[in-house]
Amino acid sequence: MPSLLENKVVIISGVGPGMGQAMARIAAAEGAKVGLGARNRDFIDAVAGEIRASGGEAVAVPTDVGDAGQCAALAKATADAFGRIDGLVNTAYIHGEWVTVDEADPEDWAKVFDVNCLGALRMTQAVLPAMKAAGGGAVVNVATMSQVNPFPGEGGYATAKGGLTTMTRHMAKDLGRFNIRVNATRMGWIGGKPVYDYIDRAAAGGQDRDAVIGEITARIPLGVIPPEEDCAKSVLFFLSDYAKMVTGATLDVNGGQYMAP
Repeated sequence: MPSLLENKVVIISGVGPGMGQAMARIAAAEGAKVGLGARNRDFIDAVAGEIRASGGEAVAVPTDVGDAGQCAALAKATADAFGRIDGLVNTAYIHGEWVTVDEADPEDWAKVFDVNCLGALRMTQAVLPAMKAAGGGAVVNVATMSQVNPFPGEGGYATAKGGLTTMTRHMAKDLGRFNIRVNATRMGWIGGKPVYDYIDRAAAGGQDRDAVIGEITARIPLGVIPPEEDCAKSVLFFLSDYAKMVTGATLDVNGGQYMAP
């Protein structure tokens, strides 16, 4: 049976220590050739090296999605290495200040919007020539549950991601004529390094570790913090041929914590 992403060329922006690196490894294991983009050169070089050591193919290009030229460089390096681009996952983000809206700095919100929403636009525009030449492709924009289930301090982050899901529908409408599909995922808690670092900090501050985890999982019907590998697979599904007739959709990936009406 063919692998999920066999013979596809996929770019993942924002390959950091959380779900991004898991997604890169899983995409490669599922048969994709992978272009990795993030600001941390050492990190993406290490992930690319691990993929190659496991028999996969990967290129790594330092990329700040706030810079259209760097987005174009990632797209070019990937297309030059592998001959085409079939898929893109826009997962690069910054969080911004953890403050309530009454204390928010509009300039901070603008920076967050520039990376989280406009960065996805820049990266998508960068891959369009290659996708058009290939006869189509798929884009996935990674958003957050916090845009529909507000979490204190995440106003700027969630607002930018809300813009991203709105942009997803417009992208799907505008790019469908090129056989390019665009979908989004709204992520909840993701059981990876960033979340477990948060739990460790809470424990170091005197809170009971099990109680902190229990407070999180009590709100999740499946009863666990969704593992990053399982979350990554839900995102990658949209790049596969199993989703060939799906575009303009938003998938909630949160263990049931938020269920869209």
